[in-house]
Amino acid sequence: MQKLISLISLALFAQSAAAGLTSSFASHGKKFWGSAADPNTIGISQNVAILKSDFGGVTPENSMKWDATEPNQNSFNFGNSDQLVNWATSNGKLIRGHTLVWHSQLPGWVSSISDSATLTSVIQNHISNVAGRYAGKLYSWDVVNECLGEDGNLHSSVFFNVLGENFVSIAFRAARAADGGAKLYINDFNLDSNNAKVRGMVGLVGRVNSGGKLIDGIGTQMHLGAGGAGGAQAALSALASTGLEVAITELDIAGASSNDYTTVVNACLNTPQCVSITTWGVSDANSWRSGDSPLLWDSNYQPKAAYNAVIQDL
Repeated sequence: MQKLISLISLALFAQSAAAGLTSSFASHGKKFWGSAADPNTIGISQNVAILKSDFGGVTPENSMKWDATEPNQNSFNFGNSDQLVNWATSNGKLIRGHTLVWHSQLPGWVSSISDSATLTSVIQNHISNVAGRYAGKLYSWDVVNECLGEDGNLHSSVFFNVLGENFVSIAFRAARAADGGAKLYINDFNLDSNNAKVRGMVGLVGRVNSGGKLIDGIGTQMHLGAGGAGGAQAALSALASTGLEVAITELDIAGASSNDYTTVVNACLNTPQCVSITTWGVSDANSWRSGDSPLLWDSNYQPKAAYNAVIQDL
């Protein structure tokens, strides 16, 4: 009997592995498991094969950021972002747009604006052109990215310094007008436990949505250190208390231990409003943290023990 049970378990595991991450994840009522991607990685055959077999969505790593799409005022460049969107749609992948308003990777001409009316117009024009170009093609947008300090308050940036907290509402209203069918997210890092930053995010979302729902979802990036997954459940539960969708948007974990990855996965599975997980890349070969070996495939595009543990967990 024990041998039969073992054989059945192995058969079920093989079936899940063949289905890939998204199919296994979706069997629990989740929308997709995604990966960061861009023209530099969709040109790598090993990477593409895994994206096709295991992932249900992609997030542009850099090609939709402000410096890439509008390096000079009102002069737009969509070459790389078009390439990614076309690849994703032709391969049946959902897309998370990333990102419309972020203080980093921001052209100097934006950073130098000091007039509130000018900056408001610039934000609205940028979002109208970028989000409007892909209206109806994306699942969601990271409308505002990394706007909070570790104390939970909005930190210094050209957007906050010139417009105050109102810049968040300005951005979300512009995104709603440009792509009304997409889920609109606010996204940040270090939302990994029920800490001051998480509480600040919950408060900010409540204020912005108090006059009508502008924000649909909250993204927690979860760029974790080894052994750093223990607060994931508390973080997701706190973020879900807003009543909004929650997504793990940029997951990678130093050392990629099976326990860390399955802890994060189980936290999402245990949170009904957690709709997706996106790992920030496929292989360590292309990770921004490659020295930390943080992803589910190694530098030779071979699945790690953590990948097998996640599949088995699902």
